[in-house]
Amino acid sequence: MARTQAADYEEKRQTIVEEAARLFAAQGFDGASVAELAEACATSKSLIYHYYPSKEAILFDVMNGHMDDLLGAIEENAAGPAAEAFARFTRALLRRYAGAAARQKVLLYEIDRLPRAQRQEIIDKERRLIAHAEGLIARASRKPQDRARLRAAAMLYFGMLNWTHNWFKPSGALTRDELADMAAETVLRSLA
Repeated sequence: MARTQAADYEEKRQTIVEEAARLFAAQGFDGASVAELAEACATSKSLIYHYYPSKEAILFDVMNGHMDDLLGAIEENAAGPAAEAFARFTRALLRRYAGAAARQKVLLYEIDRLPRAQRQEIIDKERRLIAHAEGLIARASRKPQDRARLRAAAMLYFGMLNWTHNWFKPSGALTRDELADMAAETVLRSLA
């Protein structure tokens, strides 16, 4: 007879993922142990392995969940004039980055720790996100752009957004949405 799943199964997995993101961001994937993760979750190593077969599986869920959240910005903001859609997309991304500094850092620095198939799945999601931004930039640009300039603009755009967790203060002079608008405007002006 199959064992039933606890009512709080997904909640416990989410706790593991959140603590793992924090731990991997602070110590690196190789520097963080499952024992430290269990301690951070106030549980045992064996219980961690009940929810996840390996440390790499936890790492994948940290990255995959973050990428799925970022990809959600595509569906929310696709309609309307291109420059406005690009600004809404940028705001949606920056809102998703809020509180996700550890996940973002893990995504940026630890992707090579994933097994090949899982790494490719994350890379494919990153490419979808980049392609969407590139398409919005192309539509919003005042003049036609060659592929190299569009790719450079999209990569500079993500470079701006990906690092905001290091310096942006929500209690500062600018709101997150104002910062997003500045980033979108900067990219579009660079192609004028």
